Amino acid sequence: MPRLTKRFVDSLRADPNVADRTVWDDTLPGFGIRVRAAGGMTWVIMYRTKDGRLRKFKIGRIGGLTPDEARKEARQRLAEVDKGQDPAAAKVAARRAMSVAELCDLYLADAKTRLKPKTYKMDESRISCHVKPLIGSRKVESLRLSDIADLQTAIATGKSARPRKEKGRGDHASGGRGVAARTVSMVGTILEFARRRGIVETNVARGVQKFSVPKRTRFLTHEEFALLGKTIQTAEQHGESHVALRAIEALLLTGCRREEILALRWDWLDLKSRCIRFGDTKTGPQLRPLGSAAIRVFSTLRREGERPWIFPAVKGDGHFIGAPRVFKRLCHAAELKDVTIHTLRHSFASIAAELGYSELIISGLLGHRGSSVTARYAHVPDRALLSAADAVSKAVSAALAGRTADIVPINQGEVAVGI
Repeated sequence: MPRLTKRFVDSLRADPNVADRTVWDDTLPGFGIRVRAAGGMTWVIMYRTKDGRLRKFKIGRIGGLTPDEARKEARQRLAEVDKGQDPAAAKVAARRAMSVAELCDLYLADAKTRLKPKTYKMDESRISCHVKPLIGSRKVESLRLSDIADLQTAIATGKSARPRKEKGRGDHASGGRGVAARTVSMVGTILEFARRRGIVETNVARGVQKFSVPKRTRFLTHEEFALLGKTIQTAEQHGESHVALRAIEALLLTGCRREEILALRWDWLDLKSRCIRFGDTKTGPQLRPLGSAAIRVFSTLRREGERPWIFPAVKGDGHFIGAPRVFKRLCHAAELKDVTIHTLRHSFASIAAELGYSELIISGLLGHRGSSVTARYAHVPDRALLSAADAVSKAVSAALAGRTADIVPINQGEVAVGI
């Protein structure tokens, strides 16, 4: 047997008239070159497993590894065999190991029974738009902390930003630091799920430094409230969507989240008790008090047949989703800068703070998680919250009309507003 040197390797030729053969090295037992009749040569090792089975393991192709590199790799693999390992079986196991995409599918199948529909949909969207395109083909067990950090950077810089296949709300998957940080948090949850299932030993996402996202502090000034109120009136006169304008007014006068208003059902609205009894919100089932100005807006709306939505879609059976687009047009007409539809919620809270309400009361009005006020009055509207909701909604209504509300202190730190 020859020593497999570069000169010898260069002299080897495939012969179509000769069957596949293996040429073995004379100095390292089990190390050789497999020569195929059809052409192509690869470095291989031959060994027996601890249970006596004969295995042949491909190290790499000729040209990809020099003879010295192949010999070094062969020594390492044969050393593993001496320790009782089986390189060929390990390679097959690695090939069959679960990919990130497969883990995500397993997670979603489990999460569908546990997560709220909106949360599930957001996770599903982040997985399909960002995780699978960027690291879906990677093996889960090969992931490292640096891979998760690189994933965050890639999303933040827009490497996974692309149009979605389905048109409609959110038809473009964008990047950005906020999207990146939230996606990495979700990946951490998925890897923790994998750890509990025994798929991986450790959650490599632990310890990743997520991008900080500045909190939104933008809210409408009294002058901007007046501009917006005037623009809403003008837009209605020019045929803007009645449903959209009423939904925007409801957002202004309640401090509710966008989806809480747009997906509001008639059976959740209790005008007699002056509240909304949400079947579900971001923080679970909840009661939210309504001020008189908000009640006036809801009182102008009429149910369309058997449709459950207070703000029904123009087409189809779902609820209305076009409020953000309409609001964007309103802001453009009013020349309001850096304002989103979520700014309305901040503005409601800002008015409440101006009126002197405590953080606890404001938290109850907004339905924040962990609010003792919300928890305590989960079934019956509280007098203090009703009074606050009434005062704030009247103040917002006055601001939209370009007027300043008269603030009148009353007992126990409450505030009454006269218009």
